[in-house]
Amino acid sequence: MYLIVGLGNPDKKYEKTFHNMGYIAVGDAAEALGAKFKKKECEASVAEAFVGGEKVILARPLTYMNNSGRAVKQLMSKYKIDEDKLLVIYDDYDLPKGKVRIRANGSAGTHNGMRSIIGETGLKNFARIRIGIRDENVDIPIINYVLAEVRKEDYPLFADACHKAGEAAAEFARGLDIEKVMCKYNSNA
Repeated sequence: MYLIVGLGNPDKKYEKTFHNMGYIAVGDAAEALGAKFKKKECEASVAEAFVGGEKVILARPLTYMNNSGRAVKQLMSKYKIDEDKLLVIYDDYDLPKGKVRIRANGSAGTHNGMRSIIGETGLKNFARIRIGIRDENVDIPIINYVLAEVRKEDYPLFADACHKAGEAAAEFARGLDIEKVMCKYNSNA
């Protein structure tokens, strides 16, 4: 069984912000897998898919970004998810806007949602897909930037990045080894 989590904030006012890239991308993954977000459990909005007879849980935590780990921990416990079957998709200020980076493991970096997941679960060796959001031409504090709405002229760039991240997550859920997913989907520098 797989768990794919897209990080974001649940309120409508955050819908088009940089911090919701994970929510958007997990929606693209759900679409690729033929799943719809229909229920709420474990402090998350959840969609279910079946791939080759294996269940895939797709989730958007409803705990707000900084407490994302609560929902992830609950879902992992409820569904008995192994660390190697967890994948988290999130925005990353440390990457240039529109870049997609996939890793088999790592640290939280500057991301509070990832800090929460690592802190709550005690795990670090799980796959993650990062969607770059940094714009070299914008000089405002990170907290203000991540909660800002994406500029209309940047919509196509971020829509493409989220779609790519969603497709990569779907490949992972279909059983493609994370190293192969990385080779196939990591953006060029």
